[in-house]
Amino acid sequence: MMLAASCGVDRAIKKGDKFAAIMEYYEAAQEYKSAYRRISPKERKKRGVVAWKLAECYRKINSPVFAVGAYQNAVRYGYPDSMAQLYLADAQLEKGDYKASQKSYEAFLERDPHNRMAQIGLQAAKQSQEWKKNPSRYIVAKAKELNGQRSDYCPAYVGEDTTMIVTTSTRKDATGKDISGITGQKFADLFLTKRDEKGKWQKTEKIEGDVNSEYEDGAPAFTRDGGVMYFTRCTTDPQYPRYAAIYRSNRSDASWSKPEPVIISSDTLTAFAHPAVSPDGNWLYFTSTMAGGYGGLDIWKYYIGSSKALEGIVENLGPYINTEGDEQFPSFGPKGELFFSSDGYPGMGGLDIYSAVQENDTVWSVNNLGAPVNSNGDDFGMTFAPGLYRGYFSSNRGDARGWDHIYSFKLPETVHILHGWIYEKDGYELPNGIIHMIGNDGTNTNFGVMKDGSYRVRVTPGVEYVMLGTCKGYLNTMQELKADSTEGYNEYQRDFALPSITRPVLIDNIFYEFDKATLTPESTTSLDELVKLLELNPNVTIELAAHCDYRGTDKYNEKLSQARAESVVRYLIENGIEKERLTAKGYGESKPKEVTKKMTEKYKYLKEGDLLTEEFINALENEEQQEECHQLNRRTEFQVLRTTYGLYK
Repeated sequence: MMLAASCGVDRAIKKGDKFAAIMEYYEAAQEYKSAYRRISPKERKKRGVVAWKLAECYRKINSPVFAVGAYQNAVRYGYPDSMAQLYLADAQLEKGDYKASQKSYEAFLERDPHNRMAQIGLQAAKQSQEWKKNPSRYIVAKAKELNGQRSDYCPAYVGEDTTMIVTTSTRKDATGKDISGITGQKFADLFLTKRDEKGKWQKTEKIEGDVNSEYEDGAPAFTRDGGVMYFTRCTTDPQYPRYAAIYRSNRSDASWSKPEPVIISSDTLTAFAHPAVSPDGNWLYFTSTMAGGYGGLDIWKYYIGSSKALEGIVENLGPYINTEGDEQFPSFGPKGELFFSSDGYPGMGGLDIYSAVQENDTVWSVNNLGAPVNSNGDDFGMTFAPGLYRGYFSSNRGDARGWDHIYSFKLPETVHILHGWIYEKDGYELPNGIIHMIGNDGTNTNFGVMKDGSYRVRVTPGVEYVMLGTCKGYLNTMQELKADSTEGYNEYQRDFALPSITRPVLIDNIFYEFDKATLTPESTTSLDELVKLLELNPNVTIELAAHCDYRGTDKYNEKLSQARAESVVRYLIENGIEKERLTAKGYGESKPKEVTKKMTEKYKYLKEGDLLTEEFINALENEEQQEECHQLNRRTEFQVLRTTYGLYK
């Protein structure tokens, strides 16, 4: 009995090895699993070897949940290859068990402290939780209308036509009856989904024509006009391993022609997959195991343009894109950015999606898109609606079987808005106002305001602006803005209070020491603003007028108010304003304040046109109201005298 059992185990292992040799990892896993269960725990070495083989199958068919247990068994039973510990850490990371993966990476690094992939994995295990807590601005949702009951992945718009999308799917409608020995699912086919007039996706159906085969067909890409489709086909052979190849099909109305292989190289032992057409249509980007790469799968490009001089050229994208890990599924964004998936950079587990911008002929700037686009699972295969940061991608997140599903994404547009009002200082809106705007990005524009004096314009993040508010009959005022460089939606408010040329203008918050003409420190803010106003309007001369309430003698009040007006003039001269532009006048109590319509909004007991004379104030029975009127009379104002200073020298 023991001999028979042993023979059965060995037979299962040999069958598993045969399936693994031709890359039918799902079938191989079934044999290894059967063998492992029948091996006695006392046969530690044999158990360790079979556990390793089983774990490798699960890794290659993207089943991290099962891979974790198998690698743990390989480590437990002393499998000698230290990579078991590293792959265990990778599977734990992809499963989302960050604490366990961190411990496994640290254990591996004790043996091999300079291993780059382990260092990257450890960094990912530490930072993934932080990325989840601080997600990007992308909005992600499962695209139920594009998903079936099996795996659906690698969506692609048909060129610039956003009413049609082609996906890869293993749903029951796929061609053929066989089950893939690699994935354990039906062989994938290409399926088409169309939008109706209301923008709703309709029923998904197999793409018309001779594209789909009995083999694995998927990962499509289209030329901009949608007339040519490139895709990946994976054939099988019961005796030999077969490698992925890229095919091309032409569109005729709604149907597609019989595909022809794209011969990039004569090497039949090299995989070519995941095509993407460059924005200019001249290059076919793809994933390959070609010699001359940087390890694992690399992204390359192959010239498909019309230049005879470049015909047949194949180039690796270089070490700024490719790593010793796997780089796959290239695509292009609205501004020509390269998007791809990789497990060779610090990520969140499995394949993460990255964006890359080319800084020169060889250097790329690569950035992880972060959560919620990326997850602890495999995230890959982005397609963008033409000109927009929205579209679809694939992920096996949250699926214990490792099945892929399609998700929608959109990046809210970065919008920065400047708004505000132009109005008369101490008064109301000025619907005839005009704003002049200059930015350090070259902006130089004028625009009017709405009937209520308001304006609203879009500004560019990170740009510095100077704005001049103007209106006939009023002095100009200036505002400045440095727009944040942050992404997302942001608003700024800048208002323009324009002083009248024809009426006295109150200078707010001017304070003097009690019974003296000495300005208090609190007055400097308003006076500095007045300096800026006069510098902005260099042809204006003004009278600085100080007023008192009626308490005290006429002579005393006149003298005190004159001294106070002169204090203000002195401050302005000391801060660079020509003395010829300034006249100081103390009016004492001789010009009581006249109530404006604007004032009646705050002081409900006053009416427009009221003159705050001694008789008027004494007639008020409320002492608090009387004191408010005294305060209104105690004021410092300026009045424009001329607007032609310096023009006729």
